[in-house]
Amino acid sequence: MGGGSGGHITPAVAVIREILEKRPRSEVEFWTDFKYFKNVTKLCSEIGVSWAEGYESKKGIKGPVIRVKRTLAGKFHRFAGWSFRDYFVHFDITLKDLIFGNIFGFLGFLGGLIMSFFRLMFNRPDIIFLKGGYTCLPIGMVAKLFRIPYIIHESDSVAGLANRLLMKKAKKVAFGMPPKEEVMEKHKNYVCTGIPVAPEFKSVSLFKEEQLKKAFSFNPDKPLVVITGGSQGSENLNETTRLILPELLQFTSVALVAGRKHYENMLDLKKYENWDHASLESNFRMWEFNTTMDELMGAADVVVSRAGATTIAELAALEKAVILVPFERLPGGHQTENAKRLEAAGAATVVSDAKMMKNPAELLDAIRHLVRSPRERADLAEKLHAEAHSDAATKLADLILEEADGQKS
Repeated sequence: MGGGSGGHITPAVAVIREILEKRPRSEVEFWTDFKYFKNVTKLCSEIGVSWAEGYESKKGIKGPVIRVKRTLAGKFHRFAGWSFRDYFVHFDITLKDLIFGNIFGFLGFLGGLIMSFFRLMFNRPDIIFLKGGYTCLPIGMVAKLFRIPYIIHESDSVAGLANRLLMKKAKKVAFGMPPKEEVMEKHKNYVCTGIPVAPEFKSVSLFKEEQLKKAFSFNPDKPLVVITGGSQGSENLNETTRLILPELLQFTSVALVAGRKHYENMLDLKKYENWDHASLESNFRMWEFNTTMDELMGAADVVVSRAGATTIAELAALEKAVILVPFERLPGGHQTENAKRLEAAGAATVVSDAKMMKNPAELLDAIRHLVRSPRERADLAEKLHAEAHSDAATKLADLILEEADGQKS
């Protein structure tokens, strides 16, 4: 079960992939929100895992198959670090997200409870795997009611609201990063597994890096900076890129993944993407989203990204030099905590989102410094790679199958 963001879906699919390799006859259902249904099915197709929608027949599908089902869910909007005054200063956000957004979020949550109740009443699984996020909350609550065992995976060291509400009754709580001491004291059923990533995310040689640059039409002899805010994108990263792009292109190639939510607002940057027939002349390309992020980030000399735990895990597996710009308004400040921990370990450069928005040169200077410092890039990449857990998907699959087997015996 996963949804709400790509950072919840890709690890869940990696675990399912491992389960089906170990137990091809396992019956697996993936429940996700309506918004991310296409993402799940597309990802399954890309990695060669067969899927069927809802309760449609499996006829004609050979080998293991995942049943992908839509489920209702509601997101509760909260912002970290807001003072009482901020709610009036940013009244447009307060009205749209905190008032109307939370009304619709509550209705979606009730719908998710009802849908989960009837589904689980008539079709009880041996085990439920909850990848985290608001999409999992109604399912987890109904699972508690029916005493159906479930395992939670929390990518961050700071657990989100949904996971905090579900942890107490979970069979196991798996963390992607070492949890804080108070969590360890309160929940003795925790285990640190790392964050599952697809096997395609792996370190590449310099020769392979050059080949990948060519595949994306970039000059292989020029450094490449990839800027991404994830599948939905980051408005702040996009807008900052718009401002500093002319200067960036003087010393590096740039690949911008603008995200599905913000791509339309960035189309003016296409003027920098100049082609001569099939040859890219401008050393700039922009995508709404790239389905081969392992290859695009694998081609990069420097990656600029938000500090989501799944993205960090993918970059660690790729062994890349990274500039993290954590989204500071997220509840619990988990991206800020992720970034601080890696900065303290010498595994990433961190640029404050607030400082970047006040002065875009903060990001420009950080990029310029790393592009011109190959030894520092190599050192950052090596230390970040030490954070990778290549066996995370295997550990979680074993944990899930062990609990499922225990229910049958």
